[in-house]
Amino acid sequence: MELKHWQQEMESELIDNILSFWLKHSLSEQDGGFIGRMTNDLKVQATADKLLVLNARLLWTFAAAYRRYKTPDYLEVADRAYRYLMDRFYDREHGGFYWLLNDKGEPVQTKKQIYGQAFVIYAFSEYVRACPNDEVLQQAVRLFEQIERYSYDPEYKGYIEALDCNWQETEDLSLSSTDLNEKKSMNTHLHVLEAYTNLYRVWPVEQLRKKQAELIVTMIEKIVDEQSGHFKLFFDEQWHSKSHEISYGHDIEGSWLLLEAAEVLGDEPLISRAESVALAMAQAVYEEGVDTDGAVVNEAGPNGWTDTDKIWWPQAEAVVGFLNAYQLSGKEHFLQAAYRTWRFIDRYIVDKANGEWFWKVNQAGEPSLEAMKIDSWKCPYHNGRMGFETLERLEKLVKQ
Repeated sequence: MELKHWQQEMESELIDNILSFWLKHSLSEQDGGFIGRMTNDLKVQATADKLLVLNARLLWTFAAAYRRYKTPDYLEVADRAYRYLMDRFYDREHGGFYWLLNDKGEPVQTKKQIYGQAFVIYAFSEYVRACPNDEVLQQAVRLFEQIERYSYDPEYKGYIEALDCNWQETEDLSLSSTDLNEKKSMNTHLHVLEAYTNLYRVWPVEQLRKKQAELIVTMIEKIVDEQSGHFKLFFDEQWHSKSHEISYGHDIEGSWLLLEAAEVLGDEPLISRAESVALAMAQAVYEEGVDTDGAVVNEAGPNGWTDTDKIWWPQAEAVVGFLNAYQLSGKEHFLQAAYRTWRFIDRYIVDKANGEWFWKVNQAGEPSLEAMKIDSWKCPYHNGRMGFETLERLEKLVKQ
């Protein structure tokens, strides 16, 4: 493995495939936003709903791309995404952002899903990093304050999954049809953590520092299973675990996001604690979740693997997570694991015919052609971020 060559491959994938695909194919001429769904063979499904997550992630991706490359086209997409979020998703009466719009840009699910609010903070913070703007920053700060006012649990710590349009309690808590309808989840806390990390970069105030430090500790003590090195996924209000599944993609993603959160705060005791957790989680995924082809399988239960598909986003997160573990430990097997996952992505996950990535391939490496190329959850956030993160890390390693 030659790090400089890997770096060149990664930059080409990021610019020439991932970002260029979304520039070319994702813009909707109907309403100034983005299309909601496209099939793998590039047919637009014009009547598809539009999820807050897709739009916020597009803003984050193209703001991050503009911050790195200063390409005007990237800024245009980021501007477009910000305008659409504020024009269509923003709740002008109650604050916060609607969860789902129809194809005409009208709200059809008005609940305040905290996962979605977190992605707006993440995106707005990145937009401010790319183009400093006090109005955008204040929008992110107001959203942080609303999450803290309405979703934070002062008794047991952490955050309630969702609230209704008026920020009041709701029985409709689940993120999607595949998620449990429980008060708290790993996934929401992971992305609140990620959002607060990015917000702290542009708004380093004591109030946010304290909340983020508490959240890091809550995740380590309540969500990470110390014995197994895996995340527990769903909880009731008092942090009783409600599931036994293992999500290897979230484990390896969380390993580096937890450490990043502590590093951005600059809290040395927390950094030390997060380092050991990150290494334990990365090692657990390395030992239990990686197939013989170098790819990360999707899920396991108490008796072993339950879903052996290789989905696009855990592969992207594995490249970053294993590379992070190598930088922390100097252990060669982590570097090799990151590179092997990248080779798998390039061979099987990248769609060489139609562009971007397949949603998933099976254990034989055969792509699922019926899965969408663009939809509410299929976007350039995971693989785009893999590009940005891997390039930054490889640049440091090449210099050493």
